[in-house]
Amino acid sequence: MNGFCRRWATRWPMFNKLCIIGVGLIGGSIARAARLQGLASTIVGFGRGQDLQNLQTARQIGVIDEFHLDIAAAVQDADCIIIATPVAGIESVLALLKPFWSSVAVYTDVGSTKGNVLAAALAVFGKVPDNFVPAHPIAGAEQSGVLAAVDDLFARRRLIITPVDSTDTEAQRKVQRFWQGLGSSVSIMSAQHHDSVLAATSHLPHVLAFALVDMLGHKDEQSEIFKYAAGGFKDFTRIASSDPTMWTDICAANKQAILPLIKELKGELDKIHRMLENDDSQQLFTTFSYANRARQRFLNQIETTMSKSQTFQVQPGGKLQGETRVPGDKSMSHRSIMLGSLAEGVTHVTGFLEAEDALATLQAFRDMGVDIEGPVNGCVTIHGVGKQGLKAPKNELYLGNSGTSMRLLSGLLAGQSFNSVLTGDKSLSGRPMKRVTDPLSQMGADIKTTEQGTAPLHITGQAGRLTGIDYTMPIASAQVKSCLLLAGMYAQGETRVTEPAPTRDHTERMLSGFCYPVKREGSAVTITADGSLTAMDIDVPSDISSAAFFLVGASIAPGSDLLLKHVGINPTRTGVISILRLMGANIEVLNERVVGGEPVADLHVVYSPLKGIDIPEELVPLAIDEFPVLFVAAACAEGQTRLSGAEELRVKESDRIQVMADGLQILGVDAQPTIDGMVINGGKIGGGTVNSHGDHRIAMSFSIAGLRAGAPITILDCANVNTSFPEFKDLVTALGLTLVAVEE
Repeated sequence: MNGFCRRWATRWPMFNKLCIIGVGLIGGSIARAARLQGLASTIVGFGRGQDLQNLQTARQIGVIDEFHLDIAAAVQDADCIIIATPVAGIESVLALLKPFWSSVAVYTDVGSTKGNVLAAALAVFGKVPDNFVPAHPIAGAEQSGVLAAVDDLFARRRLIITPVDSTDTEAQRKVQRFWQGLGSSVSIMSAQHHDSVLAATSHLPHVLAFALVDMLGHKDEQSEIFKYAAGGFKDFTRIASSDPTMWTDICAANKQAILPLIKELKGELDKIHRMLENDDSQQLFTTFSYANRARQRFLNQIETTMSKSQTFQVQPGGKLQGETRVPGDKSMSHRSIMLGSLAEGVTHVTGFLEAEDALATLQAFRDMGVDIEGPVNGCVTIHGVGKQGLKAPKNELYLGNSGTSMRLLSGLLAGQSFNSVLTGDKSLSGRPMKRVTDPLSQMGADIKTTEQGTAPLHITGQAGRLTGIDYTMPIASAQVKSCLLLAGMYAQGETRVTEPAPTRDHTERMLSGFCYPVKREGSAVTITADGSLTAMDIDVPSDISSAAFFLVGASIAPGSDLLLKHVGINPTRTGVISILRLMGANIEVLNERVVGGEPVADLHVVYSPLKGIDIPEELVPLAIDEFPVLFVAAACAEGQTRLSGAEELRVKESDRIQVMADGLQILGVDAQPTIDGMVINGGKIGGGTVNSHGDHRIAMSFSIAGLRAGAPITILDCANVNTSFPEFKDLVTALGLTLVAVEE
């Protein structure tokens, strides 16, 4: 929870009286956290006669202010009531509350299964009251009772809300804000979806742990077994220490979701049994390897979505000196995995970008049955399955923060013989997808989005039913172009994409490298389904989008002298160099060569005073990702810089026009946003606190601004830098910028 939220909560409690029914581990931890964060003025506990000693203890240790054994007294004047009893008791608690139900209060619960909670509400009220908001914190411990309660049980944990159609929007908003105030990351889904997910990720593992310990505990040699059990046994069976009464209730309540999973698990164990019987070590290794990678993906998702927020603190001044090689090109890393997976034969990739976005693409293809080794030091080996060889993923394909992965995969998967679902993190789930789903639907694709046209994308495979189209893009976008070209590989007839201005052509170049026929005529690219891909070796050059931060940094900081090695200079990507040169930057392109069909060079940049310019519109598509840091260059330049024709910046990871303008203004720069660009009057950059809004390029751009700042700059919400450039902090500090990353 950030400092602002904590101050807000302390000054303005959300609730005057919070009543918690069931002050045990969960209820007590809610009370402790709510008190710590100032979310309630008074916290009251309720229980029955047998709970008296526990309630007295809760009051003595300060978890609650008072308690009652009479429900009427407990809920009188309460504006929030939380039911924290076992799921089996929900119906009786609701029946107890019914005579005193208040239309002005908010009611919620913490039950581990939600279908039975809704059923209990229907049984008691005949409907689910509109001010009852079912919820479930994904948190707990093996201990029980109020003495086990802690004030950070829910910090950086997920909380799932399962509203129904009649749920009051304001009540839901209050419950969401309350749990966010406790430090939780809130998700919203249907009760049915919740119960199926929790059956697989929580309820089934508990069943397994209980069953394993039960089996071993009844063996004659049990003393020997437990005597020599190693740490793995202890870790795996830890959850068998959980309250058996509670878990009996949970399993009974959610048996309809648990039973099919037990059956499926039996099938998996039977498969392993046969592998061992047949000495099939290769298949056993494949199974274990997939499980190993799947678990690592789970850990990565947890680390990404639930990690502490990160703040960059940048000291003013400094210069960039020396030489370095920035990580591999992200666009090419994505495409190398996609096309290598569809190729026939083995593709070897070097220079692969080992950042979260590219790794999301890699994992998606593993989930579709492709054997991919690595990455190890940027080296990846892809055992291609051919154009028709992908298999249906067992689960949703989670793509993290990667818009490239989602948009390109939507085209590729539209023509498959199986169905798929593409999901992402909060940022990706808010980005527009109709720019690809609309033209894909013209080809016959069946893709469902949210009402806002955002993820998740539910794709019904249309193998053999897609039809090529002649599509003129309204806005230049390499992602849209690439998406349609990948769909065109599975469509009848020709797919022709015409772009209004040149965009990066990595897809076309790499398709040709894989020997797949693609035709370029002026501003149009044409592809058909008549072709196959042949495996190749790919050397991914350094990403010019990552190099751009250093190009600008060395250009604006007096005394800078920097050499960037092995940078990709594809002519559809070099807009940043052209724009900086027009502004007066001293950038030399050295040692030009061609590697794997892509032009590569070393870039030598020395400080030179910059001047403001009107950025030529024909260069805009060639530098679309680099404009955040180019805005910093403009802020340091003498005179006025004007940008227009860049409306695409408003639908990136953030509204990059508005967010950069807001931040520059905080730093004392005259930056005025327009509908499709910005007008910046260069001058001095001051200090202050700016918000990157979770956009990695915004965070890195304001870091570079520190080289010319007159005071320290603090940049909030920087954790997503890891999605594209995890080495950024170490590289830029080694070259001369004073930057410290602080986790909160």
